[in-house]
Formats: sequence, C-alpha cells, structure tokens
Amino acid sequence: MKAGRASLGLALLAVGGALLFLFGLTSGSERIPWGQCLAVLFGRHAADPVWDDILRQIRLPRCLAAWLGGACLALSGLELQTLFRNPLAGPFSLGISSGATLGVALAVAGTVGGVLPAWLAAGGLWAQLGMAGSAVIGSLAVMLLVLAVARRVRGNATLLILGLMFGQVASALVSVLQAFGTSEQIRAFTFWSFGSYAGVTWAQMPVLAGALVVGALLAAPCAKHLNALLLGWEYARSLGVPVQTLRLLLLFSASLLSGAVTAFCGPIAFLGLAVPHIARGLFRTADHRILLPACAVLGGAISLAADLASRLPGTGRALPLNAVMALVGAPVVIGVLLRRNSNSERARE
Repeated sequence: MKAGRASLGLALLAVGGALLFLFGLTSGSERIPWGQCLAVLFGRHAADPVWDDILRQIRLPRCLAAWLGGACLALSGLELQTLFRNPLAGPFSLGISSGATLGVALAVAGTVGGVLPAWLAAGGLWAQLGMAGSAVIGSLAVMLLVLAVARRVRGNATLLILGLMFGQVASALVSVLQAFGTSEQIRAFTFWSFGSYAGVTWAQMPVLAGALVVGALLAAPCAKHLNALLLGWEYARSLGVPVQTLRLLLLFSASLLSGAVTAFCGPIAFLGLAVPHIARGLFRTADHRILLPACAVLGGAISLAADLASRLPGTGRALPLNAVMALVGAPVVIGVLLRRNSNSERARE
C-alpha cells in the first residue's frame, strides 16, 4: 500500500511537472497557443515561423534545462544531507556551488587579454565537457575539504560554518580572477552568477542530461545503503555497507550533479537544500527508494515553476532566478530550524 501511494504521488508530480513544462513553453513576451506548443513537441512545425523559432531555439531548451537542473540539484542535496546527516547540508550551504564557480572561473581565466584556452576556443562538445569538468573538479575539491573537516568536528553547525567559509574563500578567489578580466567578461560573469536557464543551448543539453543520468545511476543502487547511513556510519558498517566506497560514490555523484548545473546555469541557491525536505514532507518517509525519484521529479517541477515565476509572465520584465529560489527555499530552511529547535526543547523536557 505504501509503494502504491508513493507511485501515485510520483505520477501526480510528473503530471504537474508536465503541465508546468507546457505552461513554460506558452508563456513569455510572445504568447504562444498550447496547440502550437504541442505540435512542436511532437515534431511538427508551428503555424507561425516566428513561434516555431522561439519554441525550438529559446523556450524548449530553457524548459528542458530547468527540469534537468532542478532534478540534478535536488538529488545532490539529498545525497549531501544523508552523507553528513545534516538537514541543512546542500550544494550551496556547504560551499560546493562556490567551488564549481571557481572551477569555471579558472577554466576561462585564459580569456584575459582575449586569449582563450585551446580546448575552449575549439568550441563544440569539447568546450562543453571542459566547462562541466572544470565545475565538477572545483565542486569536488571543496567537497573533499568539507569531508576532511567533518572527521574532526562534531557539531553540525560548526560544519556548516566551515562549509560557508570554504565557499567564501572560493568566491574571493573568483573576485581576484575577475579583477584581471575585461569589463565585458566581468559583466557576463555577473549575470551568470545570478543563475539562469535561459543561456543553456542544445549543444550543452547532452552534457547536462548525461550528468543527471550518471548521477542517478550511481545513487539508485545505493538506496538501501543510504537508509542505513541515517542511523550512523558505524551502524551502516555493522550491516556490511561498504562505507568508504559509498562515501566516494556519493561525493562524486553530488559533485557531478551540482557542478554540471553550475557550469551552464550559474550557482543556483536553495533548490538542493529545500527540495529534499519538501519531498520528505509530501511522502512522509525517509526511505531513499522513494525519496530519490521523488526528489528528481519534484526538483524538476519546482525548478520549472521558479523559472516561470522569474519571467513575470504578462509584464515584459524578469527577476533573477536566485531571488525567486530564495523566496521558496528560505521559508523551508526557517521551518526546518524551528522544527529542530522545538524537537530539542521537547527532548530536554
């Protein structure tokens, strides 16, 4: 019965995500009828060539990027919260997104003086893989630092503060690199740092989709092991869980998922932190066999909704994506903190 309810919940979320996807295709400065959007989705051409071009070159890749990015960040956040047994862990709060940002900044550091690195100047698939790889390496480096520190500190609050400090150091190094860039590069990097799915191209889509597939394939077989981790590393080890191997898999998967999104969409806050908590509340379970697919589907849907809200349909204006994410994610974080404080007070009584 529990599995049946979970399947029904996942189906409803998938339907809601599909409707948001369609609504994202129709909405914008140019209102396009639903029928025309469906025609393009099924491989036909829209009645108006302008609509056809808008849908194929702008809105369809943007909506796909929003869904893929949301799913990636939500899975990454779930893995990190389980790995550190910390409800406030996430790609942004632990400084991992900042590490990915530093990786991207270092990758394009050769643009100073107008000289591009050879792999980036070549363009195409190698450039996309290079950008994603640089972000993953940057996020993995910060993740390894956080993991090394986690062995020496006990308090979750201390670990989060240290993660934020690592993120601040990475951001400071990015600022140093910006000081040597041109005004155009600084302006482009600033807009990129706001977070947006609008700039993702079809050439980047296979890399983003590939990151989600690889990350999900690494996490899915570990669902039972992740459940054991909720009770502690020693308990999991006593059950025969290969703790060290699992830790490395989670590190690589979380870094790959968050790094690829950061490379192409910018550092997107709160999504990886908030979605796992929303999924636990909706499905009322801590079972990762349910939470992994739930976070992927729910993360994609919430990301689509936030991207749609950031466009301010009907106004001709737009908001930074991270501003909308903060309006969604901050109340979730506040709720988690208040609930933990309430539980602590009950335990003392």
